[in-house]
Amino acid sequence: MSTRNHHRATRGVSDIWSRRTFMRGLSGFAAAGFAGHAAPGLGPLGRLALAQETGLGEVVETAAGRVRGATRAGIHIFKGVRYGASTGGRNRFMPPVAPNTWSGVRDALDYGASAPQSRALPAKSEDCLFLNVWTPGLGDGGRRPVMVWLHGGGFRAGSGSSRTYDGVNMCTAGDVVLVTINHRLNIFGSAYLAELAGSDFAASGCVGMLDIIASLEWVRDNIEAFGGDPNAVTIFGESGGGRKVSTLLAMPGAKGLFHRAIIESGAILRVRNPRDATREAELLLAEVGLRPNQAHELQMVPTDTLFEASLAVTNGFEPEERVVGMTLHTPVLDGKAIPAHPFDPTASAISADVPVIVGYNRTEETISWQNREMPLDMTDGELLDRVALRLASDSVAPRVIEAYRDAYPGARPWDLYILICTDHPRGMYARELAARKTALGGAPAWLYRFDWDMGGELKTPHALEIRFVFDNVDHFETRLFDLPGSAASRALASKMSAAWMAFARTGFPNTPDLPTWPAYSADTREAMLFNNESRIVRDHDRGPRLVMEEVLKLG
Repeated sequence: MSTRNHHRATRGVSDIWSRRTFMRGLSGFAAAGFAGHAAPGLGPLGRLALAQETGLGEVVETAAGRVRGATRAGIHIFKGVRYGASTGGRNRFMPPVAPNTWSGVRDALDYGASAPQSRALPAKSEDCLFLNVWTPGLGDGGRRPVMVWLHGGGFRAGSGSSRTYDGVNMCTAGDVVLVTINHRLNIFGSAYLAELAGSDFAASGCVGMLDIIASLEWVRDNIEAFGGDPNAVTIFGESGGGRKVSTLLAMPGAKGLFHRAIIESGAILRVRNPRDATREAELLLAEVGLRPNQAHELQMVPTDTLFEASLAVTNGFEPEERVVGMTLHTPVLDGKAIPAHPFDPTASAISADVPVIVGYNRTEETISWQNREMPLDMTDGELLDRVALRLASDSVAPRVIEAYRDAYPGARPWDLYILICTDHPRGMYARELAARKTALGGAPAWLYRFDWDMGGELKTPHALEIRFVFDNVDHFETRLFDLPGSAASRALASKMSAAWMAFARTGFPNTPDLPTWPAYSADTREAMLFNNESRIVRDHDRGPRLVMEEVLKLG
């Protein structure tokens, strides 16, 4: 695709963007900690679209007690429903436990607390196991498909309370039940202490993931009262949320709790190894003045102190094995909760019967604050230097650039760099995950690429598709995406959201308003390219794919 065609969408917006505007937007996004996942703040149209709920709603009986929600636009909304007890104190680093039951009726009108995650917003409480439900009907025997959203922000930040994840539009259009959740993050969700503190802490490297499993158990036990079908549960997530979906596909404790899975810009093949995770734990103990045999005492370290110590360790830690997307403070291959890597060397047989949609955005890396000082007018020499650094190889960089230049002959060096970084590894991991899932011979996989261009140098950045999946293109979280919806973007959002909900309902993503989307095949490598005019392509970017498979040692 030529650069001229690549900029054809949203030309009016593109014409007014400058490099200064681009960098200011990136800075705002970075300061919010990938705020597209979790940051506050709405544009004027978003505020209008998200008017407050209209008073108290109906009461629903859950296993722990009764909750009262609210309604908006005919959708019942329950916020801050507890699915687990507090994770502080002696529950820190321990598997989640069920909440205490309560008598009377609790109002479920406000989002629950998010996990500790920000130096700017010190957290005094680790009580974060809450979820939110949107549903079109209560007690009507509807047995609607249930979609459980896992938020992004890596395994470090974010929450299920972002306004971008508001479920009114999805639930209205698709007659589905939406659930979003909070769970433990960063050091609180994956401090691996098993080899230092013994069997009591055997699960500590995966407790954030075990929280997610606990939320899925809550769905299994309670969602029918909210009009949902516990036998038709889809997990879906973006970025870190996609990594969580990828990981759940390899966890025995999650088997049977979900029946379909969608991975947006978060395909992973491997998780963190226990050797590096133990070294990280040793450094953490030293940072707070404890010896390795005092790991139990980490449970009593104040929340803010522990969080600050973990940041200090992160800044100085160099893992022996670099697993892209699964670095510090991410789930650990502990042999039990996660007995094998999700998709390496093959797809996990645990989820052989679960169909999967997996994909990524065309220019993911325009969002990266690591690239925000990169010159838009970079020279060929600068491109070579940067690609060599990215790939950690001087010898292979020229061949990679040549493959991408052949595929995109009109692209500037800056454009080529973004496309290379997007494929290394995010785009390639999505394709490889689809291939390994298909090779397993169980349920099929579908591959997509999101191509809609928002204009300017951001083009199709990381996290942009979330607003389309939720049919919320008029809801804004940051200045970065503060663009009013257009007729074209609303039309694509309706189609893409419908495909996600069709998949949740039937296990197949085909709808009348999109081209027939074939399951992925190693022979044809077909993928859906979502855009104003969506289309099916075979083996998109074949030349770049082949050279990048070699670089990443895939295939």
